[in-house]
Amino acid sequence: MLTPFHLAVQVRDLAEARRFYGELLGCPEGRSSDAWVDFNLYGHQFVCHLNPALGEKGVDDHRNPVDGHGVPVPHFGVVLEMADWEALVDRLTSAGVRFEIEPYIRFRGEPGEQATMFFRDPSGNAIEFKAFRDIAGQLFAT
Repeated sequence: MLTPFHLAVQVRDLAEARRFYGELLGCPEGRSSDAWVDFNLYGHQFVCHLNPALGEKGVDDHRNPVDGHGVPVPHFGVVLEMADWEALVDRLTSAGVRFEIEPYIRFRGEPGEQATMFFRDPSGNAIEFKAFRDIAGQLFAT
């Protein structure tokens, strides 16, 4: 069994983060203050810390080429079961989320074949959700 990770990111507005992570992504809220809020991100402790200085522009990023796409770095996310990934794609698409990299199958026919998508939260944090048909057998396959 994997142990949960802890990740903290900066956001420009906590109410906006609550709508995005809580309402859109469906992450239950945990503890909070006027400067941060905890979310349960698929069993992991994810914390949004307020940084109003981010303003409209949000977080800057860098891009690395992977499978013909410019992958935003840094980014974070969760590896999901394929059915959960497909349901999330549907929910995000229905909500009008703009994808940085549209949902697709990366490394098709290779040991690490995976479904992936990239999008940003309202503060500019890049998020990748991916899925494998066989997580245990493919996650670290070479």
